Amino acid sequence: MVDRITTLGIVFDDEQKNGYCSGEVLSGYVLLEVSAVTQIKAINVSAGGSAHVSWNERPRGATSPISVSIATPSLSRGVKEEVEYFAASQAVLEATDGGVGQCLSLSVGRHEFAFRFELPHRPLVSSFTGKYGRVQYWVKAEVRRPSAPDQSVCREFPVISHIDLNSPSLLCPVSTNKEKMIGCWIFTSGPISLSVNIERKGYCNGEEIPIFAEIENCSSRLVVPKAAIYQTQTCLAKGKTKTYRQAVASVRGNHIPSGCSDRWNGKTLKVPPLSPSILNSALVRVEYSLAVTVQIPGAKKLSTELPIVIGTIPCAGLGAHGRSGSGHFSQDVSWLTLALPEQPEAPPNYADVVSEEEFEQHTPSAVQSDELERQLGGPIFAYIQEFRFQPPPVYSEVDPYPV
Repeated sequence: MVDRITTLGIVFDDEQKNGYCSGEVLSGYVLLEVSAVTQIKAINVSAGGSAHVSWNERPRGATSPISVSIATPSLSRGVKEEVEYFAASQAVLEATDGGVGQCLSLSVGRHEFAFRFELPHRPLVSSFTGKYGRVQYWVKAEVRRPSAPDQSVCREFPVISHIDLNSPSLLCPVSTNKEKMIGCWIFTSGPISLSVNIERKGYCNGEEIPIFAEIENCSSRLVVPKAAIYQTQTCLAKGKTKTYRQAVASVRGNHIPSGCSDRWNGKTLKVPPLSPSILNSALVRVEYSLAVTVQIPGAKKLSTELPIVIGTIPCAGLGAHGRSGSGHFSQDVSWLTLALPEQPEAPPNYADVVSEEEFEQHTPSAVQSDELERQLGGPIFAYIQEFRFQPPPVYSEVDPYPV
């Protein structure tokens, strides 16, 4: 039997809207097209929102490779939890005669049935879909007929819980410093120190984060600094926690030879399109941090992190790059001249040409490094490494040796 309903859909009045906020009105209509005269009992529309988390936990005692291989899916224990944020419903078409089995006839063609929902005025959680949890909002339309199965269609809509970056707690600078001694047993080669500062804690999508950092390499290794934005998703259910962490943007600095130091006077890292921070949910939390690391051949990297917040309302009075006049290193703005070169662009930076994999392949292990340092007296090995990764000459348009 051919179904008489050829189209069933949901259309929002504002299809271009990026997201709805608490207290706003969500309106639209149910689109229904039929190919023949159709009897309808009712058309109901509902709207709702909820947070849901779920993951499987490995059973105790199944940590070894053998036990894992023989473990069956039935032994894994699922952890789930859900919380509802709001729910509402309305009938956009209904037989009102009150008699049993009463129906309405729809003629052939296109029909539209309007709906309107007001979102709760209490704070809502921003829409988000992660690895182990999600926050979703939806509208569902259901068509009930007397002699055919019910048909339904569901469509999600985005909700944004605004975070104003003009809050004093998000405008204050954030800084940290760390130090690591390189060596094994009594054969130490010196410390590596790292100091990092950013001008404020809150940023929006598309903004550039100026990073002010000082890296001092007093070891005998050739090191390379790197900065990255990390997103940490934390799901909570039944007293348990599941965390997923991923890098969403990164930038790398120049190699720093032994006995040298480097300074970032506002090295920028652009914030990619990201979900805003979620800090007001009991089930799903989304947090961000700026991590600056120093990769050390043959040793564990030196790393430090600064918490940041991704908001939705940008700071007032700041330019597109979001740079303010505060900060420990703000007085040194000589790096700004590099942003608008009057001459053609130079070749790519050496640090961008040599990949991290190539760097690791040509660096010795910690045991080899310590043994060579002991045999060669320490400083000599640093010059060997420095020569191996010596960058090309400085770019210049003027030929120093003209024909």
